[in-house]
Amino acid sequence: MKNRRFITRLLVLLSISIALGYTFYTSFANQKDIVAVGDIAPNFVLKDLEGNEIELHDLRGKGVFLNFWATVCPPCVDEMPYMENNFQKYKDQGIEIIAVNFDEQPIRIERFVDRLNLNFSIVLDPGLQVSQVYGVRELPATFLIDENGVVIERRIGALTEQMVEDYVQKILPSQ
Repeated sequence: MKNRRFITRLLVLLSISIALGYTFYTSFANQKDIVAVGDIAPNFVLKDLEGNEIELHDLRGKGVFLNFWATVCPPCVDEMPYMENNFQKYKDQGIEIIAVNFDEQPIRIERFVDRLNLNFSIVLDPGLQVSQVYGVRELPATFLIDENGVVIERRIGALTEQMVEDYVQKILPSQ
């Protein structure tokens, strides 16, 4: 009788383990990024902190450094000054930096932007609609978009100052 109960419990646990394993496998192993390298970057229209609309399609002809971030993300905060330095250095050469905030309150973002004296475009993504389209699940996330609107690099994770500069140089429009 004890053996029969043990075997039944073992079979139930084994069945649950197999079901969980299959679920994780199908969810993660077969998962394809929504926006991948080589894709045309999906267009979006988001508002900046002043209420001005920024449309990605309007930036064709420029290299776009698209960064998804939040003030509560330490690596995001660390890379903002690097992005500002490169924006100042390359903005006259056809580079745009768009930082898409991960659904925080505008007042919090404004204080953050003022404290760091950021001048590139900071846009709001209410409801995380654009973040979902781009498949952003972790922060920071950066997409490099060339002058033709093609995603040439997708990076999840923190960037060093050298990485930001290297990435910006990758998307400099040809003259």
